[in-house]
Amino acid sequence: MSLYLTTPIFYVNAPPHIGHAYSTIVADAVSRFKRLNGEKVFFQTGTDEHGDKIVQAAADADVSVREYVDNISRMFRDTWPPLAIEPDRFIRTTDSDHIATVQRILQQVYDQGDIYFAEYTGLYCKGCEQFLTEKELVNGLCPDHQKPPVAVSEQNYFFRMSKYQQWLIDHITSHPECITPERYRNEVLAFLREPLEDLCISRPTSRLTWGIPLPFDDRFVTYVWFDALINYLTGIGYPDAPHFSEYWGAAEHIIAKDILKPHAIYWPTMLRAMGLAPFHRLHVHGYWNMGETKMSKSLGNVVRPLELTEQFGADTVRYFLLREMSFGLDAGFSLEALIARRNSDLANDLGNLVSRSLTMVKNFVGGKVPAPGPLAPLDQELADAALAMLGEYRQRMTGFAFRQALEAVWEVIGRANRYIVATAPWELAKDPARATRLATVLHTLLETLRLVTLTLHPIMPATAAKMSAALGLTAVPDLNRDGRWGLLAPGTAITLGEALFPRLDAKGAAQAAAPKGQPNKTPAAKAPAAAPAPAPPIAEEGLITFDHFQQTELRVAEIIAAQKVPKADRLLQLTVKAPEERTIVAGIAEFYQPEQLIGKKVIIVANLKPAKLKGILSQGMVLAAKAGDRLVLSTVDGDIPPGSKVA
Repeated sequence: MSLYLTTPIFYVNAPPHIGHAYSTIVADAVSRFKRLNGEKVFFQTGTDEHGDKIVQAAADADVSVREYVDNISRMFRDTWPPLAIEPDRFIRTTDSDHIATVQRILQQVYDQGDIYFAEYTGLYCKGCEQFLTEKELVNGLCPDHQKPPVAVSEQNYFFRMSKYQQWLIDHITSHPECITPERYRNEVLAFLREPLEDLCISRPTSRLTWGIPLPFDDRFVTYVWFDALINYLTGIGYPDAPHFSEYWGAAEHIIAKDILKPHAIYWPTMLRAMGLAPFHRLHVHGYWNMGETKMSKSLGNVVRPLELTEQFGADTVRYFLLREMSFGLDAGFSLEALIARRNSDLANDLGNLVSRSLTMVKNFVGGKVPAPGPLAPLDQELADAALAMLGEYRQRMTGFAFRQALEAVWEVIGRANRYIVATAPWELAKDPARATRLATVLHTLLETLRLVTLTLHPIMPATAAKMSAALGLTAVPDLNRDGRWGLLAPGTAITLGEALFPRLDAKGAAQAAAPKGQPNKTPAAKAPAAAPAPAPPIAEEGLITFDHFQQTELRVAEIIAAQKVPKADRLLQLTVKAPEERTIVAGIAEFYQPEQLIGKKVIIVANLKPAKLKGILSQGMVLAAKAGDRLVLSTVDGDIPPGSKVA
């Protein structure tokens, strides 16, 4: 099987931030995963270097446009190797082969009558570099840039996009897998319920000269999207390269949701006009937020990936971004969260497991893989869990569910750490008569580590390489060949190296990594105010009196309705009976679907001062227990009426 995987080509009006890094890390991880499965992959990224904003940015920097784009494009290119990102091609829209491809396609589409000349008056957003309709504005403003568009009237060339509207609707409807996750496919189909306007594809040289000239009229240059999107064809040698058809038939694009419309509507209609099949899949991810605000160049609240990599290492950054965001939803970024993941998941869980296991092999069996005896039930349970994890991992990675794939791996890592406690190899080592049992336990641990290592190659390549070396694995990893139990040969030398992830001092690391001039804490939503009555003073630090406790009113509440809060991926709006009806906004959307909650009886704080969250008045707090990545609502044991007081 073959795969052609692309990121967006990133606009060079500012240096890269972690939003760019996330798209590219996802593409790199998927590329590595597919190769781990024995598939052939071509992975492309690059930079988009034409348009009004580029000219303005160069003027602001007081350099020529060419010097400007060369410099910013180099920043993107130089950012990827330290993050262990290895594209097969880094394309630029100023590359000579791309310019030739764009002009060839323009001439073809023009000759067949799908490009025409007309005068147009419309509302132009300079930030988007496109005309917007009244329906696309929010309170008269561009929804992405929060600025009013300017009325512009000029002559331009237009692509007959409307001609292909019904074809596109039919294609998306009959190929539901072509846009994922599903919510974005639904968004595109909703947009297509309105008539499509034709697409303006040029700018007059009287106001913009930095662009690819139209081959049929040199008074105009190509509009940025008709130029930029064609990079996906240029990169694999359209139309003459021997492998073009092979790769284009397996083309999958990874984008952020802000460029959904150009990729899901402009691009497939352009391809249809060229006589080409549309891309195979379009994978759409959410935004990285700082607090409640989207991270963006225009807002200046960005985090630079190179700075993070220098402080924490590539594998920590890759792991955090893939683990923290559920693909398709927005996610919050903070240094505190990154450091917590590093110390908990990587140092405590993975690093501790590797260190303990290899140290015991060195100390108890001479640093070589021991020959195991028959598996006891505890051993078999861990072996079965590790093999089941591989199946879950493969399924989740294939479906771009990176967070869930890593949760499956870390569940096995946690099991292995508990297995060490349960089997107590240090006690077995004291009794020569139990040498075979000791060998079996250590071999089970090493096999588990081998399978965990296999899953980490796409996510944390440097860590996986260190673990492979420590386990004496020299062959190129292969998920199909190596995904079986019992492949570690007895007698293989085991190497105990340095700790994979030394723990970090959370406060010091956050301060050191905070961008200069920016706070090291992510702004958080204001917590609901406490009950108005003042609490008695606390007599002893860390303890409360019974009077303090009595101030909190805990009641049983029955959930009678639940729905997601728009534009808040972690919040659900609950209607509860306690016994009166009230609304509570709860941060549980990552753990519960609304339909799971109807009829459930939970415990709430009933006398919490109401507070507005995302514009919704929340009249209480739902209690839950959290352990690691799991969260479980607090409920009652037995049938009891809503409103009952918890004593």
